[in-house]
Amino acid sequence: MKIDVVFSGGGVKSFAFLGALRSMEANNLDIERVAGTSAGAILAGLLAANYSRSEVENIITQLNLQDFTDPPIVSKLIPLSKWFYLYYKMGIYKGELLEKWIFNHLAAKNIYTFSDLRSGYLRIVVSDLSLGKLIVIPDDLERVYGIDPMHFSVASAIRMSAGYPYLFIPKKLANKTAKRSIMVDGGLLSNYPLWIFDKQNGKNLRPVLGIKLSDDVETKDPNKIKNVFDMSQALFTTMKQAHDLRYISTAHQKNTIFIPIKQVGATNFTISENVKSNLIALGEKSTHEFLANWPN
Repeated sequence: MKIDVVFSGGGVKSFAFLGALRSMEANNLDIERVAGTSAGAILAGLLAANYSRSEVENIITQLNLQDFTDPPIVSKLIPLSKWFYLYYKMGIYKGELLEKWIFNHLAAKNIYTFSDLRSGYLRIVVSDLSLGKLIVIPDDLERVYGIDPMHFSVASAIRMSAGYPYLFIPKKLANKTAKRSIMVDGGLLSNYPLWIFDKQNGKNLRPVLGIKLSDDVETKDPNKIKNVFDMSQALFTTMKQAHDLRYISTAHQKNTIFIPIKQVGATNFTISENVKSNLIALGEKSTHEFLANWPN
């Protein structure tokens, strides 16, 4: 069966996506269009570039996440200067190594701009903090920024979506005003954009299946707030999840694979190989159990 797939954000938890892809392949599901937010955008980009499931798994499992930690040179020489960059540049790491890694893997499949992909087969969700808008790339580039979407870098779009606030220095994009927009993690405004392939009139071209790296909406654990730092984290988490949880609770739960990941931080770049293997196994198990009764 041919399906379209939407990947949620989730940082390093996204190793679980690999298990989900294993199960989909075993159940003879053929992925067509893909979309994603943050880490989910990376998976979506690789699949849109026509990497096979086994190739994607090989790429991701061989990845050393600490290779993406590229602080400015000054921060290496003067460690305390990282707080200067956090305040004025709004991030600790430049994100250039992340974008280069994405670019190289896409280039290996001759994918550079959206003109190199099948039209409509990849959508990336980004948050524009300057304009206060949720942006879908490439769809919104012409309307919002006056940019020809066919000449826009796919690697740059994915890097924007994966730009976790405060961790990576935000990328900037020229808009129709005199200033440039601050572009960050798409999960800030929609961490699970299952709506992205919805047709306003008529049925979808094919079934749309979403993968969300969390419990379902009925079993989400409450945030533990004991101090101002917990409150800050809770505010960020709520902003990421509140809209999407309400949306899927009323419309799309039946097409959502929930992978209940606990005690793994989204930005923990030092997780062990054992944790990675457990995430993959959990993703495969959760997807297998879901697909046993889908579609129904």
